[in-house]
Amino acid sequence: MLRVAVIGSGPSGVYTAQSLVEQQAVPDIEVYVLDRLPCPYGLVRYGVAPDHEKIKSLQGNLRTVLEHPRVHFLGNVEAGAQGVGLPELQEMFHALVFCVGAATDRHLGIPGESLPGSHSATDFVAWYSAHPDAATARFTLGARSAIVIGVGNVAVDVARILARGAAELATTDMPQGALGALADSRLEDVWMVGRRGPSQAKFTTKELRELGSLPGTEVLVRPEELALDPAYRDPGGLPAVSRRNVEVLRGWAERPVEKAAGAGPGRRIHLRFFLRPVEVAGDADTGVRAVRFERTAPDGRGGVTGTGEYEDIAGQLVLRSVGYRGTPQPGLPFDEARGTVPHLAGRVLRDGVPCPGVYVAGWIKRGPTGVIGTNRPCAKETTASLLEDAARLADREIVDDPVAALRRAGQTPVPWTGWLAIEAAEAEWGRRLGRGTVKLPDWQRLLDAARTSG
Repeated sequence: MLRVAVIGSGPSGVYTAQSLVEQQAVPDIEVYVLDRLPCPYGLVRYGVAPDHEKIKSLQGNLRTVLEHPRVHFLGNVEAGAQGVGLPELQEMFHALVFCVGAATDRHLGIPGESLPGSHSATDFVAWYSAHPDAATARFTLGARSAIVIGVGNVAVDVARILARGAAELATTDMPQGALGALADSRLEDVWMVGRRGPSQAKFTTKELRELGSLPGTEVLVRPEELALDPAYRDPGGLPAVSRRNVEVLRGWAERPVEKAAGAGPGRRIHLRFFLRPVEVAGDADTGVRAVRFERTAPDGRGGVTGTGEYEDIAGQLVLRSVGYRGTPQPGLPFDEARGTVPHLAGRVLRDGVPCPGVYVAGWIKRGPTGVIGTNRPCAKETTASLLEDAARLADREIVDDPVAALRRAGQTPVPWTGWLAIEAAEAEWGRRLGRGTVKLPDWQRLLDAARTSG
């Protein structure tokens, strides 16, 4: 028997577990999927916007894997310096696969970035997704103007949630506190700003088009900024997604979307390009007042260069969305430049030498790239390496009962039945509020619900 711990229950972790139990070469594999949170699914639960029901439905596929008889979910297990260390885990499992993602956001590195009212989009997403670590976060949304720095899918999600009416989101699982804040929002303008051109934006066309279908909202694009992009006039040589993006933006620039009559107070989403943030203006008492941007221009090599011309955009809420970054894992080597764990086909490398029985998959392996489906081949590559090592790994003696060993190490694991109890509690909470399922937003209520499973 080969016992494997997969640390992380997001798509990369679940796909790794699936690859392990579905292969035929080593039939006696038991997989324990450990997660710091009492709930599974990672970013599918806590990163996908609540109004993206189709993507969130992927939880059903992940659920099937976690209910496999040789897969055991254990939530509320901290692996690392604050919990179970690497040597302890190696006493419980023959192999460890770290699928811990990229947990932090990148910073702009400009003056004023830490002023009140300036946040990471990661924190905002965690708040409206009911991540328990964000339970004390407060976004009052009293601002008239919000500035989202970045032009990827997360930036589009944030802009859409800010502009969308609370009534439309009441049918989602958004926590009640966030829904109430959005209902009280005074926002009139949402600015989404990128330092490069439209052909280099990272959002997908589906996400982009959704902005143009929001009731009571118009999308404003400046033709002169689009025209600065060398690929705008002739997008034929662009990748398919970029080409479609340019066409959508061209349509908005030529025929601005009109506000739907009677669909609410009316909001505007401004898509701006070739602007690089250089300073967040404001003070510690009153918070953010504006963001100063430097106009950029294409440098002929795929990048941009500053022009020395500046523009201030007024805003009382700033959300940066400029990428994610992996964090060092206790006991594992770490590449600071890449924000990943060094590896060879998923085998963790220390000074170029594989660490026996230690593997990585997902963003901590390859960086924050790709879509959810990209995690499948990534997981299969890591699984193939682990299976090649299986005979040697299985010779090592480990403890008989890993759950008991985790408890001795100070952990209080939440098993699958505990997660089912959380699901039931969230459904009941939604019924009390006159809504569908509504997420429980804090650690205490999640753990209290899990304990009702017995």
